[in-house]
Amino acid sequence: MTWVRTRIENLGAGVASVYRAAIELWLVYVGTIAGLFRRGRNSPRGELTRQLYSIGNKSLVFIIVTLGMIGMVMTYEACMQLSRVTGDYSQVGMQFLRLIISDMGPTLTALMLATRVGAGIAAEVGSMKVTEQIDALRMSGVLPIDYLIVPRFLASWIMTLMLSVIGATVMYAAGGLTAQYNFGVNPNTFFDLSQIRPRHVILFLVKASSYGAAIPVVAGFCGLRARGSSEGVGWATTAAVIGASFAVITLDFIISAAALFLTGGDL
Repeated sequence: MTWVRTRIENLGAGVASVYRAAIELWLVYVGTIAGLFRRGRNSPRGELTRQLYSIGNKSLVFIIVTLGMIGMVMTYEACMQLSRVTGDYSQVGMQFLRLIISDMGPTLTALMLATRVGAGIAAEVGSMKVTEQIDALRMSGVLPIDYLIVPRFLASWIMTLMLSVIGATVMYAAGGLTAQYNFGVNPNTFFDLSQIRPRHVILFLVKASSYGAAIPVVAGFCGLRARGSSEGVGWATTAAVIGASFAVITLDFIISAAALFLTGGDL
């Protein structure tokens, strides 16, 4: 029975660890929101501008290339399958646009940002944690969350919205060019916006805003939990990428399910 008790103890320890991590993540989130109202007292001057450039400008090419290629592949595959069945491409553009606005645009953009931005935030915060710079901030009377996470939170929220719009536009344009030059689809037929409703745009904005808020909080939380030396920073970076990506996917499911419930399944 010893091995049974050991397994139960390990399971209990794992559950307790997850519970403590969830509480700490919630406290980081609450502290970040509270820090938004304390702006100017603890944040370094010019940090928001620097983070806007780091998160937005440096991710622009990555987002454009990635979403453009995905748009081309998705459109090509859709048209290829239709050519084998009906050969009618009249609905490809409209349905593709609805899919981009309702889900693929903000979600794919956020997943790309989770890998690049999430890893960067965790590495920066984690390095400061293991080198005791965060302890020095506390001794100086500065709240680490206000100093480190709040500027990144604001920058991520703003730039995720902007990059989602850019990524969705590039994705749609790349899909239209693919349909035109590979299958002869009329651009006027493909680029038809008549099926887009305000609820689709609202869903787009809600998802992009939620993702932009979640990525820096999760990444900053992982960075603050770094222990030891460089190995701890590596752990924090890996955990941030996984955690931020999982947060994006989970939020996508929750928001989509809520939207389907509120609209009666008509998205």
